[in-house]
Amino acid sequence: MRRSLSLLLGSLLLTVGLLVGAQPSWAYPFWAQQNYDSPREATGKIVCANCHLAKKLTQVEVPQSVMPDTVFKAVVKVPYDTDVQQVGADGNRTALNVGAVVMLPDGYTLAPQDRLSDELKEETEGIYYTQYSDDQPNILLVGPLPGDEHQELVFPILAPDPKTDSSISYGKTQIHVGGNRGRGQVYPTGEKSNNTVYTASVAGDITAITDGDAGASVVTIAGADGNVEETIPAGPALVVAVGDSIDAGEALTDDPNVGGFGQMDAEVVLQNPVRLYGLLGFLAAVAIAQIMLVLKKKQIEKVQAAEGV
Repeated sequence: MRRSLSLLLGSLLLTVGLLVGAQPSWAYPFWAQQNYDSPREATGKIVCANCHLAKKLTQVEVPQSVMPDTVFKAVVKVPYDTDVQQVGADGNRTALNVGAVVMLPDGYTLAPQDRLSDELKEETEGIYYTQYSDDQPNILLVGPLPGDEHQELVFPILAPDPKTDSSISYGKTQIHVGGNRGRGQVYPTGEKSNNTVYTASVAGDITAITDGDAGASVVTIAGADGNVEETIPAGPALVVAVGDSIDAGEALTDDPNVGGFGQMDAEVVLQNPVRLYGLLGFLAAVAIAQIMLVLKKKQIEKVQAAEGV
């Protein structure tokens, strides 16, 4: 009985510790939900770029046009060299994670599981999707996921039907996509992570480099107004030594970041079936007219040949 109570108490304390000690970086890319009404600013920048400062390639593949109430897929590609490793929160080297955000036009949503084909079910296995917010089901988030297994993220999308939703119109609309690999350089609170370059806040001479807590290093700079201590967390490697003279803003460490964020826009046309039927009818009429002209020409040639005889 005592052992059961001890196990229960230990589990409770561990759960509380995880909840209290959780860092904002753990929740990427979901922390944006709590800080922004929309993940895309008025300038067009997706807010992930506020913390993931390095720019990397992101690609997206979507159909040119889709029919109402049909399922299609948007493929977000976040390529990177899987041989590289990033600095983890504890300073150790670890594999990169990936994530993506897809901002769909109004009315477009994540396709329900019962509408997916067997191929789509296989392509989306192991990927978990989250809405940006309850009132924005057209904005989808994925990640973090192991990057070596998910450099292509498939989003199954259900197109809206203007017949059942009068607020939806046929025509061309835009999709905004962001893709990330690796940790950010800034936390949502504005503090630097250990995945970035640390610089000197003052000019002066480095008089000491000592060990700090949790693998950190403390660099003492003798400036014009006295000594200043710069704490460098575990992760970045120091590029200075005792006795060096440095300027304000000069790098104290290397740049350990190997990831980055990229965004791009795509277009998709919600096609009106009536327009397609009209186009097919027009093409059929043109084809028939061309055939009739050829037949008429052949008939005239036969008449002309008979009269000449």
